[in-house]
Amino acid sequence: MDKIIVEGGHKLNGRVRISGAKNAVLPILAATLLTQGKNEIREAPKVRDVNTMVRLVKELGAEVDHFEGDHVVLDTTSVNNPVAPYDLVSTMRASCLVLGPLLARLGEAKVSLPGGCAIGARPIDLHIKGLEALGAKIRLEEGYVYGTAKKLKGVHHTFDLVTVTGTMNVMMAAALAEGETVLCNAAQEPEVKYLADVLNQSGAKIKGAGTDTIVIQGVTSLKPFDCRILPDRIEAATYMIAAAITDGDVEVLNCVPGHMEPIIDKLRQSGVTVETGENSVRVKGNGKLSPVDFTTEPYPGFATDVQAQFMTLMTLAKGQSKITETVFENRFMHVAELKRMGADISIEGNTATVNGVDHLSGAPVMATDLRASACLVLAGLVAERDTVVSRVYHIDRGYQDMEKKLSQLGAAIRRVK
Repeated sequence: MDKIIVEGGHKLNGRVRISGAKNAVLPILAATLLTQGKNEIREAPKVRDVNTMVRLVKELGAEVDHFEGDHVVLDTTSVNNPVAPYDLVSTMRASCLVLGPLLARLGEAKVSLPGGCAIGARPIDLHIKGLEALGAKIRLEEGYVYGTAKKLKGVHHTFDLVTVTGTMNVMMAAALAEGETVLCNAAQEPEVKYLADVLNQSGAKIKGAGTDTIVIQGVTSLKPFDCRILPDRIEAATYMIAAAITDGDVEVLNCVPGHMEPIIDKLRQSGVTVETGENSVRVKGNGKLSPVDFTTEPYPGFATDVQAQFMTLMTLAKGQSKITETVFENRFMHVAELKRMGADISIEGNTATVNGVDHLSGAPVMATDLRASACLVLAGLVAERDTVVSRVYHIDRGYQDMEKKLSQLGAAIRRVK
C-alpha cells in the first residue's frame, strides 16, 4: 500500500491549475443513463472515483467508446442491466446516484447500499423517500435497494434534510417522470445547478436549481450531451489553504471564486491576503495567523469538505478557534492524527476547540477519509521533520496528481510503495 512522505518547511509559490470537480462529474456519469446515444464528458478529473463510476455505468450496459486522460465518451444506447453490484458500489457512496436514472430508464433497479468515507451515516433513506414519492416501490433486502416503477409521476416533495446526492437522484428521476415535480428544501450546491444545466441541454425542463426549490416538468426522453466539467471548488480551497499554512504565495487557476466565498472570507479573517480574479484566486501569507471560528453548513455556507483542511490551518493560529461540524457526525476523525503531530485540539459534542501551537512535528499518521488525508498532507507541509501519511488511496479517490501539483509549487513530497 502506498504512502506519502512530506518534508516540512518549504513555502509554496507559483501557480496551480484546478481539475474538474469530482462531485460534479460523478452525477453527470450517472445522468448518461437517462439518455440513449454517445455522451461526451470533458475535463473529468483523473481520480479513482471516476474510474469506479465509469466501470459501474459500463456494468449497466453502456459502452465506453473513449476513456483517456480527462475525456470520456459513453454510448448508453444499450443500457439494459438494472443491477449495480456490491463490489463497485461499496467503495464509493456516489454510486447510489444510478438508482434514480435506472428507475426512470428501465423501470427497475437493484443497487447495493453504498460505501465510501467513514465520516457518518449519510443515510440513503432521503433518496428512497423522494423516489417513493414519485411512485417507485422500494424495499431493502440483503444489503441491496430493490426498486420498481411502471411509470414515475410528478409530485410535490419536501426533503426532511438538505441532501446533495438525494436532490440529484430525485431530480434525475423526475426529469423523465410524467407531469410536474416540485422539490423543496433542495440542496443548492453548484454541482446540483450544473447537473440541471447539463440535463436541460439534453432536453429536460428544470427550473430553480441552485435555490431551495426546484421545479421539473417531465419529458419523455433526453438526448445525449457534450459537457465540460466545472472546476473542483474543494480542490481549489485545499490549495488556497496550503498556500496560507506555508506562508506562501500561490495563484490558483481554473476555479470559480464565487463558489468559495465562505472559505475566502475566513481566510481573510485569519490574516491571509486573498485576491480574486474572474477564474482565479491568489493567496499570500502574511507571516502570522489569527484564530477564526466557523460552522459547517450546506451550501452556500462553509463546506464540510473543507473543515479538516481549515482546522489544520487553525492549529498554527495565535489563539483559540472553535469549529462546529453540523453536516456529518463523524467528521473529526482527523483530530487524533493532528494531535499526534502536536496540535492542541479538544472535542465536545460536535464542536472542536483548537488552541494554536508554535509548530507541528512530523509523525507517522493515517488517513481516515478523503478530506482528512488532504489535511494531514497540509500539516506535513509545515511540520518539523518528515510526515508519513498512510492509506493514501483516500487521496486518490478525489485529488488528481496532488503530489505532482504540490511539488511544482515547491513542496518536498513523494509517494513510496
